[in-house]
Amino acid sequence: MCGLGEASARGTAMDGDCLSCIKYLMFVFNFLIFLGGSFLLGVGVWVLVDPTGFREIITANPLLFTGVYIILAMGGMLFLLGFLGCCGAIRENKCLLLFFFMLILVIFLAELAAAILAFIFREHLTREFFTKELKRHYQGYNNTDVFTGTWNAVMNSFDCCGVNSPEDFEESLFRLINPNEMVPAACCRRGSQPGDSVYVNQDECLMGKMLFRNNKGCYSAVVDYFELYIYVAGALAIVVLTIELFAMVFAMCLFRGIQ
Repeated sequence: MCGLGEASARGTAMDGDCLSCIKYLMFVFNFLIFLGGSFLLGVGVWVLVDPTGFREIITANPLLFTGVYIILAMGGMLFLLGFLGCCGAIRENKCLLLFFFMLILVIFLAELAAAILAFIFREHLTREFFTKELKRHYQGYNNTDVFTGTWNAVMNSFDCCGVNSPEDFEESLFRLINPNEMVPAACCRRGSQPGDSVYVNQDECLMGKMLFRNNKGCYSAVVDYFELYIYVAGALAIVVLTIELFAMVFAMCLFRGIQ
């Protein structure tokens, strides 16, 4: 009986040590998440309120402006996750741990669903699909139309024209609305200085003169720009999904171990 009692005591001590290890691992892990979220929030807020003129540069570029709000949203989410995880681990609060687990699970399932949808609808990211949509819906100067405004922002940001080339505007809705123009003003070349909004020669550009328009297609321009980031994003996505899986396992182990 004494032997059984000692074995049981050793088993309980080992369980307690294991639980304590999980608790502190989870705290350190979530503290890093908390710091990362705080950093992203700080960067986002600084860009929006910076008085030195950086805010104007961001505001003038719709893609960068959207990116700032994405950074703020990600920072806020990571800040909340890290805070909940730290408090739940240190206080051994089952309610906080359960809420943390559910939040991580929802985010994990949403990311998984997004990856599956991206794979299913990958044919919608081809040159042919974008070219067909551009010809059908692009209006040129109606920035109140979301499709047109987005394309104008892309062409202005990446100094490109059309999906493949300026010839994409032939037999398009744009030419139907603007029969005297070969390409929209968003395709026209601007001054060589960064942020220069003055066209080199808008009239010649609108007539289709190659010297005064951007001749590279936006599909190639965007892919070239984001090529490195796509691979980095893919690797980060795998790392994040793995971290989330471990976070859920740690949270549930700690939840079940708390008496």
